[in-house]
Amino acid sequence: MANNTTDIRSTLNDLIETLKDGEQGFREAAGHLRSEALRTQFLSYAQQRARFAAELQREVATIGGVPETSGSAAGVLHRGWIGLKSMLTSGDDHSVLAEAEKGEDSAVKNYREALAKDLPRDIHDVIENQYKDILAVHNQVRALRDGTAVSTGGRVGQPY
Repeated sequence: MANNTTDIRSTLNDLIETLKDGEQGFREAAGHLRSEALRTQFLSYAQQRARFAAELQREVATIGGVPETSGSAAGVLHRGWIGLKSMLTSGDDHSVLAEAEKGEDSAVKNYREALAKDLPRDIHDVIENQYKDILAVHNQVRALRDGTAVSTGGRVGQPY
């Protein structure tokens, strides 16, 4: 079991930044999607990320740390959300979904790295439960992206 609370806090705070970056990315993407159904879905993903961040913030506070409250500029770049802005001008949902999926790739990677660490069982369990949902969203976004490319030539929300 990990006894170094500094390392545990750091791991949790890194995930909080990942979640905050994802929350902001999903909100931003939702504002640029043409499909109302996709906008609603992305806003629910953003809410999920906010809930997960709050859960990890409580864990950090429980072990005597100061939890992160926002994402990082480096995290935004790393997670691919910055590419979203450049893709938004193309006017199609497929481009937005493709950029969101890149951000989700990074979130999955960050969770896998956290799960590989020697963490107390209760914290590991929280992270593992969140990871399952993060992975499910990743797979949903990928399937949506793939579906938009096939079904509409990348023009979800636009007439055929």
